[in-house]
Amino acid sequence: MKKNDKKISRRKFIGRAGAVAAFTVVPRHVLGGAGNTAPSDKLNIAGIGVGGRGAGDLSALESENLVALCDVDWANAAGTFRRYPDARQYRDFRKMLDKEEKNIDAVMVATPDHMHFLASMWAIKMGKHVYCEKPLTHSVYEARTLADAARKAGVATQMGNQGQAGEGPRLLRETIWDGAIGQVREVHVWTDRPLNGINKWYWPQGVDRPTDTPQVPETLDWDLWLGPAPERPYHPAYVPFRWRGWWDFGTGALGDIGCHSLDPVFRALKLGHPTSVEACCTLVNNETYPVASRVTYGFPARGDMSPVRVHWYDGGMKPPRPLELEDGRNWDTNGTLYVGDEGMILGNRLIPESRQREYGKPPQKVERSPGHHQEWILACKGGKPAGSNFPDHAGLLAQVVLLGNVCLRPLIKEKMTRIKLNWDGEAMKITNLPEANQYLRRDYREGWTL
Repeated sequence: MKKNDKKISRRKFIGRAGAVAAFTVVPRHVLGGAGNTAPSDKLNIAGIGVGGRGAGDLSALESENLVALCDVDWANAAGTFRRYPDARQYRDFRKMLDKEEKNIDAVMVATPDHMHFLASMWAIKMGKHVYCEKPLTHSVYEARTLADAARKAGVATQMGNQGQAGEGPRLLRETIWDGAIGQVREVHVWTDRPLNGINKWYWPQGVDRPTDTPQVPETLDWDLWLGPAPERPYHPAYVPFRWRGWWDFGTGALGDIGCHSLDPVFRALKLGHPTSVEACCTLVNNETYPVASRVTYGFPARGDMSPVRVHWYDGGMKPPRPLELEDGRNWDTNGTLYVGDEGMILGNRLIPESRQREYGKPPQKVERSPGHHQEWILACKGGKPAGSNFPDHAGLLAQVVLLGNVCLRPLIKEKMTRIKLNWDGEAMKITNLPEANQYLRRDYREGWTL
């Protein structure tokens, strides 16, 4: 492939952006009438990044027409290609979207994190509905920009934090809003990732870049895989899946799990932007995220809800086991503990268990979901916005999650192990350490700028 084939036409992109901003985009399936199909008919969906997690998303969308599939790693995507033999196959998502523009209504994006923004934004500017895997984007700036673009375009969106549609998080909200544990002033959220048991890894963190340069597999277009990231030699330390721990490609344990496990916290406590974020961690370098870190977000009062501090732990760290938790109860490697003035909730249940039995179920206040992917399908067909749509929820959640990673970056340069940043969320600005604002966004490799 020639280098010029990869370049995005800025004039074409800006032209599309202006056209999209000028009117509310309505998909042809919603219009009905002569020459159009009714809202009840199937969507035509294209997939970008269809191996791994993308394959799971596509399987949840099989009620619709899967018409085009794109992946730069055809070995990793082989099973998906076999499963949907009638879908047209591509390597470059830009070429797919240009060629299939009139044939598709919606796009599913499940690439590595560093490609989320470009693929999703390209589709939104074409007026296509977008489902994008968590953590939505690679940077805070991208998350804000993508949410704003989706709002202006009027397209249906959903981030891939599937648990938000479940029954447990709804019961949690209703329990907290019912005052079962009083004012919540602390929340502790922890995960074992990037670890997977003792001395086992989901992906590498706290390591330097490999120095050997093995041959690129024939089934992988390495240049397209890199996309906007700085150029470097191929290595199996990155592809597939292990990219999550590298600064240039992934968003570490916090980006991987945070949009899942912090989502119930955001909804139950009606959180917005924090006013501060603190971090401490094991040794961190310019290549990979630290092996373990702790990030603390400070949120102000919201209406009748008190200020709250939300503590995130990864790499196997966790808070002390509460005395209220009975002997024999599992104190898992992944969990969430809500600490209120009048009690505690572990996960979705009051502790001790006798307290949960005494309390029972809260009054129902939250509408139940038809299913995470189904929410998006219905929204694409003219229904109400999906629960984790970009403008109303996912954009803000992703910004706050990724702000925790921003807090880790100055630790590299200053060789510190702890830092606190003051955050002006509306202005998207760190106010007490201006030089840290550079980490809110990233530079794109030549040929990949918008």
